[in-house]
Amino acid sequence: MDAGNWSQVTEFIILGFPHLQGIQTYLFILFLLIYVTTVLGNLLVFLVVRLDSQLHTPMYHFVSILSLLELGYTAATVPKMLSNLLREEKTISFSGCLLQIYVFHSLGATECYLLTAMAYDRYLAICRPLHYSTLMTPARCAKIAVGCWLGGLAGPVAEISLVSRLPFCGPNRIQHIFCDFRPVLSLACTDTSINVLVDFAINSCKILATFLLILSSYVQIVRTVLRIPSGAGKTKAFSTCASHLTVVLIFYGSILFMYVRLKSSYSLDCDRALAVIYSVLTPFLNPFVYSLRNKDIKEAVRRQLKRSGILIE
Repeated sequence: MDAGNWSQVTEFIILGFPHLQGIQTYLFILFLLIYVTTVLGNLLVFLVVRLDSQLHTPMYHFVSILSLLELGYTAATVPKMLSNLLREEKTISFSGCLLQIYVFHSLGATECYLLTAMAYDRYLAICRPLHYSTLMTPARCAKIAVGCWLGGLAGPVAEISLVSRLPFCGPNRIQHIFCDFRPVLSLACTDTSINVLVDFAINSCKILATFLLILSSYVQIVRTVLRIPSGAGKTKAFSTCASHLTVVLIFYGSILFMYVRLKSSYSLDCDRALAVIYSVLTPFLNPFVYSLRNKDIKEAVRRQLKRSGILIE
């Protein structure tokens, strides 16, 4: 298209859930309750782990970072999503859209790396218990956590840089519930094959590599656990992994279908449903998975409530 015949788009319209216009208010109430619960639940897990000295172990160190991560991960998309459910004009500026994509993808990448680190921690604890305390020291835990954050924050830079240089001349309606690479690229008025290829390559390497590392860790864990002679020992070993494995299956189960593909093979409604799963439901479920299934955290919550005088026995 001739550069003289178009003007750069300065804002986008996020369509959200166009086929559910009649229940927008109910969706707002539902997502608001989920978001408030997500914030309170993850904040509770983070504070309990930080305040209770008995939880100052590598595993719970990573759990607290995951809870903090989920707070930022949901804050990147859900408040804007809630606002759009009540507004007629569901607009977001071009720079605001790019910022939302960057924050969402950088924190999502950080979560991939952190879940991998947590799988490695479980591998060392179960497969190399005699060396665990020397291999997973507080200093090494801190270095791993910093590495996860730095790797995640650097992840989307190349993609954001490429998208920011594209011309957008209209239409400006994003067929999604928040700004994301694929829906935004579909609006560019030029060839975006390079962008799509880069997006696919980065997501495939990041998601598949971390998933395979997690899978390999659990293969080794299962082999080790099956060699434990007592049933009680097997149950105890598996119970330390159950919460993490549940979160991995929910999170990766949706992002693998969403991002490891060259072109959309699902309907727009299916894409929206997948986005709700990994951006809203997964952060919502994490505190329940780690608290309701975890005796240590439940006991730590009880201890903190006693100290504060809220719980009297």
